[in-house]
Amino acid sequence: MSALVVDKLTKSFGGLRVTRNVNLNVEKGERRLIIGPNGAGKTTLFNLITGELVPDAGSVSLFGRDITRMPTRRRTHLGMARTYQIITLFARDTIEHNVMLALLGLSPLRWNPAVALGRQSHLVVEARNALRRVGLEHIAQRPLAETSYGERRRVEIAMALAQNPKLVLLDEPFAGLSIDERQDVRKLLIAIPREVTIVMIEHDMDVALDLADRITLLHFGEVIVEGTRAEVVADSRTREVYLGE
Repeated sequence: MSALVVDKLTKSFGGLRVTRNVNLNVEKGERRLIIGPNGAGKTTLFNLITGELVPDAGSVSLFGRDITRMPTRRRTHLGMARTYQIITLFARDTIEHNVMLALLGLSPLRWNPAVALGRQSHLVVEARNALRRVGLEHIAQRPLAETSYGERRRVEIAMALAQNPKLVLLDEPFAGLSIDERQDVRKLLIAIPREVTIVMIEHDMDVALDLADRITLLHFGEVIVEGTRAEVVADSRTREVYLGE
């Protein structure tokens, strides 16, 4: 059984078609890289997979279950988590508090601003465990506003991993990072166990190529090349639309 199957997924905004009959079949434990130039439809594809957008046609299946019309919150309960290209975290709250808020998505508890989340000891433990995985436990009480951009990227990954997902969608996790920060995030992603399937969007193909088992190239909302690293790099269509040759 595949982890994720996307079948003929199509979406238009007015007269602009942003995905055109997109097909993906991602195996359990696979590391799939989605590449393509700006405007290729990569983030739109993620939004369709997570349920933030409803497709005009086609279907999405998660571990054999059709989730095409399922609300985003239910997909989370089935083991799907994601990060975003643009970081949207609570800057005035601590790193730990941000992760605990992510954990509430899978909890019967509801956030009450009058009740301190820190009183929920199990949430504190789970948040600390997630921060330990990304190397940030030592600054768990630091306000997010006082962290570097690379640390915020790692907080966002911690928020996704805290939900114990079976499938993680990463939207440009290396965007805006320094060379050293990219190395930190790369090591973090390599350390994620193969029980977790990863689908990652990355605009800079050189950064993430060695992380991928298979690569899918999107162009104007269509899959035009798919295969191993060697196959995709060698394909003339990759050089034409992505490498500019």
